[in-house]
Formats: sequence, C-alpha cells, structure tokens
Amino acid sequence: MGVDDVVLHLLKSGQWTASRSSGPGGQHRDKASTRAELTIDRDSLAALEPALADRLAAALDLDQRPLRISVQDERSLSRNQEIAVERLAELVAEALAPPPPARRPTRPSRARREARLASKARRGADKRLRRPPNDEP
Repeated sequence: MGVDDVVLHLLKSGQWTASRSSGPGGQHRDKASTRAELTIDRDSLAALEPALADRLAAALDLDQRPLRISVQDERSLSRNQEIAVERLAELVAEALAPPPPARRPTRPSRARREARLASKARRGADKRLRRPPNDEP
C-alpha cells in the first residue's frame, strides 16, 4: 500500500472541523471559519494491514493521542484543507520510509592507530618534562 492510498484512507476515516482563524484580518476573519483541522485517531487505522497500522501508530504517536493537523495559513478554508492534506502526506511518507541501513562498525586503520600511539607518546613526554628534576643519582 502506497503513501497516497494510506492518505486517502486516513482522509476518509478522519474528521474535519472548521473554526475561526486567529490573528489579523479584519471583518473577514471575524465572520469566516477558515481554519481547517484534521483529526485522526488510532481507530482510523483499523482497516489497514496490522503491521502497517502499528508502524503508522508508532510513528504518528496515535497510541497516546489523536493526530491533529491544524492549518490557518491562508484565507480560504479549501486551501487550508489542501495544505493539511499535504502535511498529512509528508507525515505518512516519513512514517512509511524504510529505516536507514544499520551502521557497519569499522576498525581504525594501522596508520590511524600508529598516529594515536605517537600522539600519546608525545603527550606523555611533555608531561614528563614538567616534572621537577630528580637530584638523586
């Protein structure tokens, strides 16, 4: 199942609400409900494959609380809804992306080990020079 399919499913099972935006805007802002908020909870994932649903729930933290995407960037409700869908698609794409390959540990090269030992020897010699002179034969 691709990102677009998952996003479509979540949009069908999610809940949209519209409310008044905050900030400046004059009369239009006072009258129009242009803030778009999409709410998706854990139950929205029930129709998906269990492994996919678990992965999404963990990545989007749906076990703790519902996912809320609230957008009030534009003056239009429909444009704010489009932006919310884009943000949901980004979150789902991140959640479904394969994890990076595990780091393969490497050993220091011989030259690097020798340089480290030479540095330690130099540091030790500097410290030995700081000692008070020993008067005893």
